[in-house]
Order: sequence, then C-alpha cells, then structure tokens
Amino acid sequence: MIKQSRREFIKKAGLVTAGAAGATTLAAPAVIAQAPIKWRLQTYAGAALGPHVTKPAVDMFNAAAKGEMEIELYYADQLVPTGELFRAMQAGTIDAVHSDDDSMAAPVEISVFGGYFPFATKHILDVPVLFNQYGLADIWREQYKAAGGVVWLSAAGQDPCHFNTKKPINSLADLQGLRLYTFPTAGRFLAQFGVVPVSIPYEDVQVAVQTGELDGMSWSGITEDYTVGWADVTDHFTTNNISGAWIGSWFANEKKWADTPEHLKQLWLACVDAGHTYRNQWYWGGEAKLRATGDKLKLTTVPAEEWAQVEAAAMTFWDEIAAESEMKAKVVAIFKEYNEILHKAGGVYTQG
Repeated sequence: MIKQSRREFIKKAGLVTAGAAGATTLAAPAVIAQAPIKWRLQTYAGAALGPHVTKPAVDMFNAAAKGEMEIELYYADQLVPTGELFRAMQAGTIDAVHSDDDSMAAPVEISVFGGYFPFATKHILDVPVLFNQYGLADIWREQYKAAGGVVWLSAAGQDPCHFNTKKPINSLADLQGLRLYTFPTAGRFLAQFGVVPVSIPYEDVQVAVQTGELDGMSWSGITEDYTVGWADVTDHFTTNNISGAWIGSWFANEKKWADTPEHLKQLWLACVDAGHTYRNQWYWGGEAKLRATGDKLKLTTVPAEEWAQVEAAAMTFWDEIAAESEMKAKVVAIFKEYNEILHKAGGVYTQG
C-alpha cells in the first residue's frame, strides 16, 4: 500500500481549507480489505503423523495471524511425491515444506546429512545444538541460497531410527535380506549388512508389510510405530538404533518468503520453534513409555559387542562421505567434534 501524507489525504478528500467558512465533518475513510496471503505447505509426514510433527505450528500460526495470512497444510504425497518436494517448492507449485533434505532430494551437497546420517546424533536435542551452537544453521542457509529459489528456515530433531520388523532381530545376521522401508542415506549405509532398501510412497508402507512386499521399516522410533499404525502390522522392535535423532527442516519458496511482511515472517518462525518444543516432549516421552508399557511390539536387542561393528562401520562411512567434497568434509568434522565432546562428557544417560 502506498503511504500518503495527511495533507494529501485531506486534499483528495475535497475538504474545505482553513479559510473556508463553517465546520466540516470528516467521515471515516473506507478501508479496502486485503485478501489474506495464502501458502500451501506439504509435509513429509502422513495423515496420522502430521498432526504431531507439522500441524501444531500451522494451527498456531493461522490462529495468531488473524486473517492476514493462512497456511494450508498437506500431508505426504498429497500434492507432489515427497521426492519432488524441493523442485515443486523451487518452482512455486507449493510454497513451503517440512521435510528432511535427503527424502526430498534437495540438490545441495549437505542433503546426505538430512534424515538419519548414521550415528551422527545420540538424542533429539543434539540437532538444535548442532545447528545453533556448532554452525550447521549457517551451512544449511548458505547451501540453499546457492541452490536458489528456496530459503532454509529452521531445523530440529525428532525420533531415533530403529527397526520394527515382522521377524526378530537378535544379531547382525538377522538383517540379511530384510526388505526395509528407510531413508536414502540410511539405506545406503545399511546395505552393507544385507538390508534391501525399498522406496515406496509413505502411505503404502503399512499395506506393503501386510502383503509381504516389505519385512518392516528402519524409519522411526517406537512413538511413530504406534502412532501411524506400523505397530499393528509388525511384531518386533529392535532397541539398537542407527541414529539418535532425525534431522529435518522447514523451508519456503524464496519469492514467497521475500514477499511476506516481516511481522508475519517472525510469527511463522516463532510458531515453528513452538512446534519443535512440542515434538521434543512428544517423542521423548513416547519413546520411554511405549518401550516400558507398549503391548504390540516385542523388544529385541543385538548384543553391544556385535552392534559395535555397525558403529565402527559408520565411522568408515563418515570418512567416505567426507572424501566426496570439502563441504561434506566440513560437516563431518563438526559431527566428529560434537561426538567427541559427548564421549568425554559421558553421555546424557551416565549416572552420577
């Protein structure tokens, strides 16, 4: 809206000047209502999971924006396949995304670290620490700026990556030949242990287990298994994980973000942060309670001395990724620094 001075407004309104006789009553100016700004946001999460991981932030924003702006939420694959989220957002087909870089095939070097980069984290709060205290936020921001068309806004952690399967996993040998739904990089890592990674639409996963197309999933923690119905079609949950927290982010189309008024940008970022806080407690509490009291999945564990082979393989995998580029080496160095600090500190579960 073009601003004008009070004098110009009075002249255009045809009011009498100070020299004119008599008093003039100034009627209230007509206000032309502006249509609300509309965004279409698609999340990686399906209709059962989305209400916990994405919808809280959207609902909070829509209520607080008071009609100035509205975000329409779509769940996994409703508008475009998850693997096409980046391109669709870049082209303006959709306006915003909540996803990990890996799943949405972002054409940036750091996409391999999104989702579950093997053993990069131990726990959900490691993700905001890595982004806000160890420099990952600056790296992600610059990577997407260079890619063009998309703005990276925020990252947070979610659940650890375990196995929920039809048959029990009590040793590494039990992984051989398992057809598992998993993330691209996680699948690349697990293939060396005989896992067969399978990529299908998110909403088809549960039926795929029932029909025998899949043997299970390596995609989430136990909170999600119960929430989305996967605990109804699998029988076992392996307590060993290949990563302590999912690394996911929120993004927006570059032009849409630039055109959004500053106060609405700040409001959206605040609502996204509030959503992070909700997920922290929802996942953390669920992981503990469902292992302790859940009655659908039987818990199994690969012995620590055997699982150490997987952890050692992850360090080799890190070095292979680091050798691919200077940028990847920079991120791997940050993971190594942080994990060394956790090791020296004794871990969050160490008893005093």
